[in-house]
Amino acid sequence: MRKRNKTLTIRVTPAEWDAIYQRTMLAGMNLTDYLVTSALSTEIHVAEDTKPLLVELKRIGNNLNQITAKINSGAFRSYNFAEVIEMQRRINEELCRIGGCSPWQL
Repeated sequence: MRKRNKTLTIRVTPAEWDAIYQRTMLAGMNLTDYLVTSALSTEIHVAEDTKPLLVELKRIGNNLNQITAKINSGAFRSYNFAEVIEMQRRINEELCRIGGCSPWQL
């Protein structure tokens, strides 16, 4: 049997306490076992530095908006942007995979 001889103190709001306590009861565990199990089994996704990628993605989006405005104004004929749109979607999905977000959060 392992001996737990270290103390961990955390501060929570009353609402957080209630939610944790309810989940502890639903799991049929004591608070210590619940928190240790939750902390050790929860995978944490640490995002790589995606800031430069997001900046570039926003620049590309801005360029696409400018091109669309020129097309709509009749400055030149429409081009089939299906491939460009598909690549933007893939970039979005990859950034979200790396950063742990949903594509519509970017």
